[in-house]
Amino acid sequence: MTSRGAGTAFSRRNYRLSTESEKPKLTGIVNSKLLNDYLHRIFLSADGIQPATAYRKPLTFQNLQEHLDKLLAEDSGAEDSRDQVLEGRLGPSTVVLDHTSGFEGLLLVDDDLLGVIGHSNFGSIRATTCVYKGKWIYEVLISSQGLMQIGWCTLNCRFNQEEGVGDTPDSYAYDGNRVRKWNVTTTNYGKSWAAGDIVSCLIDLDEGTIAFCLNGVSLGTAFDNITRGAGMAYFPAISLSFKESVAFNFGSRPLRYPVEGYRPLQDPPSVDLVKAHKLLGYLKNVIHIGIDVLEGKLVEKDTSMWQLQGEPTVLITLAHIFNHFAPLMCKVYLVDDVLMNFLLSILEQGGAVEAHPLIQQLLDLMWLLMEDYEVHECLKQLLMSLLRAYRFSPIIPDLGLQIHYLRLTIAVLKHEKSRKYLLNNVLFDVLRSVVFFYIKSPLRVEEAGLQELIPTTWWPNRFTKEGKESKEVKEESAEERLRRRAYDRGCQRLKKRIEVVEELQVQMLKLLLNNKDRGGVEASRYIFLNKFRKFLQENASNRGNLTVLCPPEYMVCFLHRLISTLRCYWDGHKAKAPAALSSEEAYVPPQLFYNGKVDYFDLQRLGGLLSHLKKTLKDDLALKANILIDPAELQAVTMDDLDEDEESATSTAQRPVAALAIGGALARPSWLSSPTLGRANRFLSTAAVSLMNPRRPLGTLEKMKARTLSVEQRTEDDKGSHGNEGLLLGRPPEEPEQSITENSLLEILDGIVMMYNLSVHQQLGKMVGVSDDVNEYALALKDTEEKISRCPKRRRDIYEELVKSQKVFSEKLNHLSRRLAWINVTIYSKEKMQDIYWLLRVCIRTIEHGDRTGSLFAFMPEFYLSVAMNSYSALKNYFSPVHSMEELPGYEETLTRLAAILAKHFADSRIVGTDIRDSLMQALASYVCYPHSLQAVERIPEEQRISMMRNLLAPYEQRPWAQTNWILVRLWRGCGFGYRYTRLPHLLKTKPEDANLPSLQKPCPSTLLQQHMADLLRSDCDMAPSFLNSVLNQLNWAFSEFIGMIQEIQQAAERLERNFVDSRQLKVCATCFDLSVSLLRVLEMTVTLAPEIFLDWSRPSSELLLRRLAQLLNQVLNRVTAERNLFDRVVNLRLPGLESVDHYPILVAVTGILVRLLMDNDFQGAKRATAVLLADPCFQLRSIQYLLGHAEPSALAAMPPSADKRHFSLHTYTDYISLEELAKVERMLSHLSEESKQAAASTLPTSEEDLCPICYAHPISAIFRPCSHKSCKACINQHLMNNKDCFFCKATITGVDDFIKPVSS
Repeated sequence: MTSRGAGTAFSRRNYRLSTESEKPKLTGIVNSKLLNDYLHRIFLSADGIQPATAYRKPLTFQNLQEHLDKLLAEDSGAEDSRDQVLEGRLGPSTVVLDHTSGFEGLLLVDDDLLGVIGHSNFGSIRATTCVYKGKWIYEVLISSQGLMQIGWCTLNCRFNQEEGVGDTPDSYAYDGNRVRKWNVTTTNYGKSWAAGDIVSCLIDLDEGTIAFCLNGVSLGTAFDNITRGAGMAYFPAISLSFKESVAFNFGSRPLRYPVEGYRPLQDPPSVDLVKAHKLLGYLKNVIHIGIDVLEGKLVEKDTSMWQLQGEPTVLITLAHIFNHFAPLMCKVYLVDDVLMNFLLSILEQGGAVEAHPLIQQLLDLMWLLMEDYEVHECLKQLLMSLLRAYRFSPIIPDLGLQIHYLRLTIAVLKHEKSRKYLLNNVLFDVLRSVVFFYIKSPLRVEEAGLQELIPTTWWPNRFTKEGKESKEVKEESAEERLRRRAYDRGCQRLKKRIEVVEELQVQMLKLLLNNKDRGGVEASRYIFLNKFRKFLQENASNRGNLTVLCPPEYMVCFLHRLISTLRCYWDGHKAKAPAALSSEEAYVPPQLFYNGKVDYFDLQRLGGLLSHLKKTLKDDLALKANILIDPAELQAVTMDDLDEDEESATSTAQRPVAALAIGGALARPSWLSSPTLGRANRFLSTAAVSLMNPRRPLGTLEKMKARTLSVEQRTEDDKGSHGNEGLLLGRPPEEPEQSITENSLLEILDGIVMMYNLSVHQQLGKMVGVSDDVNEYALALKDTEEKISRCPKRRRDIYEELVKSQKVFSEKLNHLSRRLAWINVTIYSKEKMQDIYWLLRVCIRTIEHGDRTGSLFAFMPEFYLSVAMNSYSALKNYFSPVHSMEELPGYEETLTRLAAILAKHFADSRIVGTDIRDSLMQALASYVCYPHSLQAVERIPEEQRISMMRNLLAPYEQRPWAQTNWILVRLWRGCGFGYRYTRLPHLLKTKPEDANLPSLQKPCPSTLLQQHMADLLRSDCDMAPSFLNSVLNQLNWAFSEFIGMIQEIQQAAERLERNFVDSRQLKVCATCFDLSVSLLRVLEMTVTLAPEIFLDWSRPSSELLLRRLAQLLNQVLNRVTAERNLFDRVVNLRLPGLESVDHYPILVAVTGILVRLLMDNDFQGAKRATAVLLADPCFQLRSIQYLLGHAEPSALAAMPPSADKRHFSLHTYTDYISLEELAKVERMLSHLSEESKQAAASTLPTSEEDLCPICYAHPISAIFRPCSHKSCKACINQHLMNNKDCFFCKATITGVDDFIKPVSS
């Protein structure tokens, strides 16, 4: 940049005077007269008045530089005013956060020293500059809406982890989270803020006042009479809690909401600003004025269609302008204030972005006439300003501001060279470009203009006791119908406006995913793909580090736009290559999971760790996929893992303790701090050894990159229209040969599935809370209105309070219903539902294809199964208030295919992770609770159904059996004795629970699956004993644990001193009770479906199983039915957490088993069951009498008369127990009474020596081989089911013989 004086020689760059694509028609410069007129028209003086031709100095390219310098030097007197501006301010002219001494606690500060994230309980930081006189302003961009106190403090203020700005005498703060102002004491002030808002902090040291504005709207004076005088100067300051984040603008950029009379703390670059505006004016003149060489005159041109056609005169003129303009365009303030506003003004004329080619021409000019480093910096600052403007623009009804900034971003990205540079270096590395795809939800609907857009609000008010909408109520009134329709119309208006923004976001992504660039080298899509994988890696590898993670609300919007773009390109490829699959048939081929072409960042595979799978399945890889694993590679992987462990241990030992808290955040942009600028690598800690933590060692980053497929490889693999074998290397024989789609699209699809798993599902569930709030408030409003109608007229005070409550509820519902409309359009719309449904189908197809590969299925990442289950759950539970899953095409077939996956894989030996196995089991348990999904399970092939039931009937030991038992119980619920309830009878009057819970669904038993269970138990002689033995063992354990716990609870309740029972203990106690009931129900199911397992004594273990069953039933009955017993006392305490513990559920389960055994079987079976039951020493007839409310006479005599004492009786539950069932219980009682009398009369006394030494209940009837010890058959048979050692001598028992006592002489 040396010779700027004269001539056309520029050392800055060797300018090309014509484009390669289009040669100029004229090669010479125009004549001197025309050139003189042209240059004078372009370079007008500052006043805009053009002197008469006679008085003008002739202009040529030789003296143009001098003329331009002179023009730019005019009005530079602004520089002299800088001394005046400095008055009232102390500190550096460039204002930043004081990262050397002005902070307290743990903080993360961005490289520009303007963004900050709290990393401790309540960290504080101030700026480097203070003010003592005049009126000053600065702005704070709120990135997260949590607990923060923003304002001013003096140098004397001392903060700590509990007290921050506003908590000391000379500090003043506004807190929009709690809507208060702080100065030692606190009072209500202002409005609540949300992420995306801008807070302006104003201080008037002449009047002694402090005020705040939110998004340009004044909140009023917060403080007056602040301390002033000698030594009193105020610094901008903030205190913020953990993970809260903001960015400051002290004046380094134009203020978004300037206030007249107040100056920013940092002066604007006035001289450069004047120059930039002048140069921009000259540039506009070049665009407006053309040269008609043939006519020899200047002509006005249509600016929108202006093109640089290689005219030397115009080019050299532009070169002179850009010689001065280019350095200015590297400055943040000027890009924001001058360039961005100029480009926006071009698009203001409306129409599609394509209708404004001028922006493309200007970008061509920049790349032609500016140094590369200048263009790079200019584009980076331009995108940064656009992102900041998009994120922090207020929401107005038509989203006009957001649309404006998105259109310009698209126009810039349409320029191929600029797009590639930004993708390579800016969009994912410096900017959080995902913000461009986010549409923020308004927290304050009034400011968002939703009142005008949706003037009429509506909410469902037809509720059942459960708090859910009821379908069996009267029709809505005419007024309600009108309100609902008006509300729906408002929602449709909102939807159309939001769809405009979404369409622009999809357009932007289409540009980033373009793979038909003309510029050669690598297409935009492959650069995007490389950055996208790194973005996923950051979010997958830093789950505990919130500062690095992309917020889930951004992920949701990004996912939907990415799906729309991907499907568009996918179907576009299908149109060109008919043999490929359409997006409706999309899936990820299984070879991606094991051929090493896609990096999964050490995410868990179904079969365990990848290194382990490569070792154990290397033969299968070679045989099925023709992939050979080098032994040296396996060794390297093992050593690499060891190196990582050692490195992490070393770095842990060397790094300061406080610095460790930040982990990997130092190497990448932080999501929570400044809205655009990247690397939060300054770690401030008042406790750490070093204030500045070094960047993370490069070794780790290099290691991460080495495991990622390079862009070049991807590009080579995907060059052809179909792509060659690169990405799809190792196709298994089960996989069809046909092309699926372009390989790059397969990788993006894989990334989308991973994105859903990382945080999208969690966010979908979180936003349902607004709908739940609407339901709660609607229920409260309805209840209040009913109370008003019943309120007696004489109680005016109560009436007024109720009316106040009614008003509050109505206002809240109006607010929430409008906010819900926004959420339903942006998150739960029909189109979004179809996206999630498409993702579910992709996962199902991917799992089905992977399953066919046999052992190689183990290489599939776990998240594919997780997304299949979670996306179905989201469709069923989260979208249901607005749209029904049943409306989706192919709904029943999809349900059936998912059922087949759950049924097959919940016990798949290829899946080793306990978490994913538990998830599969829980998903299947939920599946069988709902009629639609249960029918889907019944529709899967019979072989798979039988296999599923066989896995469910495996012994309960060594596996999570509670979920299995729950599935069997759900298949039985509705068939058992008194087992047709949804909620337990005694809980009906309590607070309703969430009616969507699987446990609260109406009974829907499956007779088909019950029949499969019966067939399996009958046909497999080994399965039934092992299964039932494990059920009886678990019942014994669960009920014993329950009794032990209620003893402890009762003892704690009887102590005189006030004490509290641990809520966790109560929860475990209730769980043990619920498990006992469900195990009893499974036994009832087995006895009903296959009674011969217990009663056909030709089977080896039948007698033993019947005796064990009788023993446990008697124990349960005795514990629960004894008068004034422990169970009674704990139930009567009605402790929170023990709501489900009651007589009814457990007694009807036991009664059901007894009735099946004694009343519903043939004579021989009933006789055996009766004999075994009566032979058990624990049997007490009064327990059976208790069921029907017959108390013992002795107990009645001992008890004082009490009017409110009610005995349990099945007769009181006629809504749940049929008359036929009650009659069977009556018959059972009379039968047992008669049989017990006969048994008592015929029983001979037995001497103690002849009793079994183990149970002392039965005579000795067995002798063991080889040790000859003795016991009864029941004890030894039960013992041998779990153990082969003798009770007494621990010798291994080889056989058991009948023992007959010899007749004594």
